Amino acid sequence: MTDTKKRSRTEAGDGTQTWTDEERDAMKERAKELKAESRRKSSAKKLDGEQDLLAKIAEMPESDRVMAERIHAVIKAGLPDLESKTWYGMPAYAKDGKIVCFFQSAAKFKARYATFGFSEEAQLDDGDMWPTSFGVAKLTPAVEKKLIELVKKAVG
Repeated sequence: MTDTKKRSRTEAGDGTQTWTDEERDAMKERAKELKAESRRKSSAKKLDGEQDLLAKIAEMPESDRVMAERIHAVIKAGLPDLESKTWYGMPAYAKDGKIVCFFQSAAKFKARYATFGFSEEAQLDDGDMWPTSFGVAKLTPAVEKKLIELVKKAVG
């Protein structure tokens, strides 16, 4: 755990660590997402999900925003049927209403690099152990190709 995260954690009365400020913020964002989603009519969910995702990308610092915009373009071009959503305040993509993958800005949890992750809905199982998250330092054509291959595999 980084010094930043250690300092931002608070101690409960029994000495155990509780959530960081960033983790609490993410949980609050998820609660807002669920509340907004439950109010929407099904026909509006897809359009609103896309708008929510684009708004979250727009809030990111420039380096993460550029990466997130490109990832979004690659995913929408390669898998246009995936539903755009937000998930804990992060751009995410769903199949049949279930989150399959997401982009986590480096700034979100004060990390040194952005990540592209997969939920347990992703069909990436490979033996007894497989990656569920990838650090992304730079988007190159090779990285974009690997990313879309993984997302295609994840959705089955």
